[in-house]
Amino acid sequence: MGACTATYTTVNSWPGGFQGEVTVRAGAATSGWSVSWRTSGERVEQVWGGTLAPQGDLVVVRNAAWNGTLPANGTTTFGFIGSGSAPSPALSCATA
Repeated sequence: MGACTATYTTVNSWPGGFQGEVTVRAGAATSGWSVSWRTSGERVEQVWGGTLAPQGDLVVVRNAAWNGTLPANGTTTFGFIGSGSAPSPALSCATA
């Protein structure tokens, strides 16, 4: 496993929901990545640019087939729609 970082941004919000975006940056070349965070009441309902694999209150998003391979310092993004209030999640990022 190599290192990567992930940064969250709220793109839009409305009563009862929000749109978020996460940018993943690879520290070294990688062939896959995953980002996870614990929810604080919000619920992720739709993801694009990644594959959602929730585990209870832990949200896990893995790369899609087309954006898993990143060069050193390369980036990709995934977006999602959620219900509840827009979070300020502490993201964990892992690479394969």
